[in-house]
Amino acid sequence: MTLDDTKDAAAPADDYLTRRTLRRGSAGWLLLTGLGVGYVVSGDFSGWNIGLSQGGFGGLAIATVLMGAMYACLVYALAELSAILPAAGGGYGFARRALGTWGGFLTGTAILIEYVLAPAAISIFIGDYVESLGLFGLESGWPVYLACFALFIGIHLWGVGEALRFSLVVTAIAVAALLIFAVGAFTEFHADGLNDIPVDASALGSNSWLPYGLLGIWAAFPFGMWFFLGVEGVPLAAEEAKDPVRSMPKALSLSLLILVALAVLTFFAATGARGSAAIQEAGNPLVVALQGDGEPTPLSRFVNYAGLAGLVASFFSLIYAGSRQLFALSRAGYLPRFLSLTSRRKSPYLGLLIPGAIGFALAAASGNGARMLNIAVFGATISYALMALSHIVLRRREPDLPRPYRTPGGIATSTTAFVLALSALVATFLVDVTAALIALAVYAVALAYFAFYSRHHLVAAAPEEEFAALAAAEAELTRD
Repeated sequence: MTLDDTKDAAAPADDYLTRRTLRRGSAGWLLLTGLGVGYVVSGDFSGWNIGLSQGGFGGLAIATVLMGAMYACLVYALAELSAILPAAGGGYGFARRALGTWGGFLTGTAILIEYVLAPAAISIFIGDYVESLGLFGLESGWPVYLACFALFIGIHLWGVGEALRFSLVVTAIAVAALLIFAVGAFTEFHADGLNDIPVDASALGSNSWLPYGLLGIWAAFPFGMWFFLGVEGVPLAAEEAKDPVRSMPKALSLSLLILVALAVLTFFAATGARGSAAIQEAGNPLVVALQGDGEPTPLSRFVNYAGLAGLVASFFSLIYAGSRQLFALSRAGYLPRFLSLTSRRKSPYLGLLIPGAIGFALAAASGNGARMLNIAVFGATISYALMALSHIVLRRREPDLPRPYRTPGGIATSTTAFVLALSALVATFLVDVTAALIALAVYAVALAYFAFYSRHHLVAAAPEEEFAALAAAEAELTRD
């Protein structure tokens, strides 16, 4: 078999899947929970506060509650789906069975956009932190970005067990720092600082809590998402999990509960300690919140270093998620098949190296982390809508499908996630039209590749494809 495996793989060579095997049983519920929190934790240190400049305290608070509800509904829907199909494809695999090959590709591509762009953006933020802290006299720029990608991809190439344990340790440091920050910030809490942003009297429904009016709530949606963005990637570790049917729902639920607690503490502590107006545009809002007179304190220095740990945790975890989504799409033939080859240590080495090279190139060429994160958010909201829709379709079309775990509330839960995801998708145009259009352009190129080539070269033996083929066969028997 050649490197690109270009021959039709409807009946692939015997060693096709053998050369594309992940290390099973490497992650229990604790490592999976750490992975879920690690995806997101950098968002507590920076980014969410920009939502204050879009909706004020009240607008961002309402947006965060609504987006938290979206993620809760989505996570419980994904817990059911991941117990049905514990494979590396995650959302792509769910949508493949529910919505066909086009639905699977649309979902997988949207997830891939999120997990390739987000690490590129975070590498820029890491560079900014390194420069602001004066570490080793380095300045933010391509050498720092390259070091990030080279070091952390190297750990992933070493092995998934080692990688997830590293992620758990760094994530634990970041979470502990957030708790310490909250304790320190609440000693300076002043309720009158929450709504100190000047009111735009021309905005419909504006007041001190909604200084930019009702539309500000909607505009703050993408920033309310930053407290949770990425947690949906936990199912991508399904093939490497111990007892995924049990551990996946448990890890998803625990991750979300931890993230909700951190969001509430961080949001109220930061805004109450320094005021919403002071931190709404800050690149390091937690540090600003602790420096009332502008002078560094021992606690603010600690939180500044911990913010770097949070960024590293999310960067590291998102690289993992992107490699597994790329691995699954490639193994099934949606993307070039050589990308899913695995090493002796069962790591998808090209699935790590090529997205890493793309991410580094984007970071070095643009230096615009905010723009890349907005593109990632656009891709994420599309995938959320399609994954929620997949849950609805499978519940209606295959009510007797064995479900070891069932979503509380059933279709009502996934329908709520679907509606809120579409609302968040539209909100991205309110924040950054350019980012949304760039994401659509990338989508168009990917769809052209699928339409004209890859959909004619899918691999029937891939787990997600077999799962969908089984459904088609059962439907055919029912009709007969």
